[in-house]
Amino acid sequence: MAGMYEKVLDWANDFDHADPEYNERAHEIWAEFQGSECPVAHSDRYDGLWAPFTYEMVHEIAYDTDHFTSQGVVVNTGRPMIEAPVGPAPPITSDPPFHNIARRLLLPPFSPKVIAEWEPEIRRLCNELLDRMGDITEGESIVDGAVEYAQSIPVNVIARMLGFPTEDEALFRDFVHNVLERINEPVEEREEFMQPLADYLDAQIQDHRDNPRDDLTNYLLNVEIAGNKLSDEHVRGSILLLLVAGIDTTWSAIGSSLWHLGTHPDDLQRLVDEPDVMMFALEEFLRAYAPVTMARLVKEDYDFHGCPMKANDWVLLPFPAANRDPKQFEDATKFVIDRQENRHGAFGLGIHRCLGSNLARLELKVAVEEFVRRFPSFTVDGDTRWSVGQIRGPRELPLRVLKTS
Repeated sequence: MAGMYEKVLDWANDFDHADPEYNERAHEIWAEFQGSECPVAHSDRYDGLWAPFTYEMVHEIAYDTDHFTSQGVVVNTGRPMIEAPVGPAPPITSDPPFHNIARRLLLPPFSPKVIAEWEPEIRRLCNELLDRMGDITEGESIVDGAVEYAQSIPVNVIARMLGFPTEDEALFRDFVHNVLERINEPVEEREEFMQPLADYLDAQIQDHRDNPRDDLTNYLLNVEIAGNKLSDEHVRGSILLLLVAGIDTTWSAIGSSLWHLGTHPDDLQRLVDEPDVMMFALEEFLRAYAPVTMARLVKEDYDFHGCPMKANDWVLLPFPAANRDPKQFEDATKFVIDRQENRHGAFGLGIHRCLGSNLARLELKVAVEEFVRRFPSFTVDGDTRWSVGQIRGPRELPLRVLKTS
């Protein structure tokens, strides 16, 4: 494993979510913590890291803006350069009261009505990706549900929303990998490989100033707070948030959902036979395979349920683990395709609930529907490679197509 740290041998006292074993065995690891007397992991890595695994504890920290700052939300070997309350990627890195101001700015372009208009385009894109897979022989052909399908959907959609060239798709994927997966590399190396991303965003912002058009980037350049346009740092940070969060989270959710269907033929058949059950299945995919873990920084030394947290320690908020807490959900570890009551935290808890949830739901719903419509029977055939870090989803997903429509 690349990076500064060795393989984890003790998850309770030397925790590291960048160890490839973590996301691969996540459900098992969470269950072990939730069944133990101390459901909080600790590590001296990253200059101090804590990870609670119960819904109650994750909920408590997410709503506690007095003891925990959102200034840093992606654990890494450094600390954020831009201070609270704004942070480097507003509004997700912003604290009250600025958070609410920055969040309100982004609500209009992500409203249900605006996002709903994207459905025909997303369906067209999904079918185009399925067509690109070429001739499929039932029982023989293997497609990669992650590389050939899931990864390309949100990349294209968010690029078009921002007004960025869709031909830069590979570049965006590389940016996401650098930001979210190369977290355990030295600060100097992170600064070096993060610079091209900053340069790219600056170039796109300047191009939008020189050639204004009707897209999300120009929206950010023109919107105002108290009569003032946003600073360049604010615009760049918000675009960074939308680009990174809008890509990896959704492609991971799509990939995990296809992985589930490829390992649970009864659920796949249910979706084929009863397409309307998707309204419940969608939320259960999100609950059972929530991709996103956020992070906070401890503001000052604080005793959290007997855990001696120090100022500037990282604290992970594993929403996916909270969604599988048996004390919060009935049959928490079981995927119930028509689960009626499903108040999950896949889109976060507290002030930073995902403002792109309408888009993520639409992309996930359409992507699964179109894949199942084209391939009503398929199975995972080969090794699935999972991501590392705070976003959990398959990076390689070999699916053998058993039946085509």
